[in-house]
Amino acid sequence: MNPYKTLLKAGEDQFIVNKSRFIGHAAPVTTVEEALGFLEKTRNEHRDANHNCFAYILGVNKGIMRYSDDGEPSGTAGLPIIEVMKARDVTDCAVVVTRYFGGILLGAGGLVRAYAQGAKIALDAAGVGTMHPTSRYMIDMSYPLLGKIEHFLKDKPAIVEDKTFTDTVTMTLIVRQIDERELIDGLASASDGRIEAIRLEEIYLPWAE
Repeated sequence: MNPYKTLLKAGEDQFIVNKSRFIGHAAPVTTVEEALGFLEKTRNEHRDANHNCFAYILGVNKGIMRYSDDGEPSGTAGLPIIEVMKARDVTDCAVVVTRYFGGILLGAGGLVRAYAQGAKIALDAAGVGTMHPTSRYMIDMSYPLLGKIEHFLKDKPAIVEDKTFTDTVTMTLIVRQIDERELIDGLASASDGRIEAIRLEEIYLPWAE
């Protein structure tokens, strides 16, 4: 499991150049079906637009890359969109740039710049984050240990996801895998060996840079 960058949410933004309106849309997707579904949804929302050019990249290793000029001159729309995505190093996402033609031709260079700008503002609106390999752990402790463990966790790179109180206190923690050895060793030390962290699963989660 390796870190990778993707979008945090769906987003869109727009701008006008020489009376043509460009709307950049972006969304996280994980399959070809989801990417094409996002494209179809955008097309349905902008049926009267002249073009809905798109690109998508899928897979942690970016094994699937597709793009379309949707009627614009070859190489002036889909390619600039996907090049912006590659430059931002994102995957598992799709970008659609909608164009409402304003009556003034932009030329090949102008189109390339406009569609690249549409992709950029779409990615900015959606937000790029890093998905890190993450582990979810469960720890169980007696009530006298709770204060000490909470104090220990305050400045550690872990998140307390859940806490339940029964005859003991049970916490669910999530931690990036690059930080888990520090956490596990620290918990053992802080509890004098009385806490054993049990790994529940390995997942990908977005973490703040």
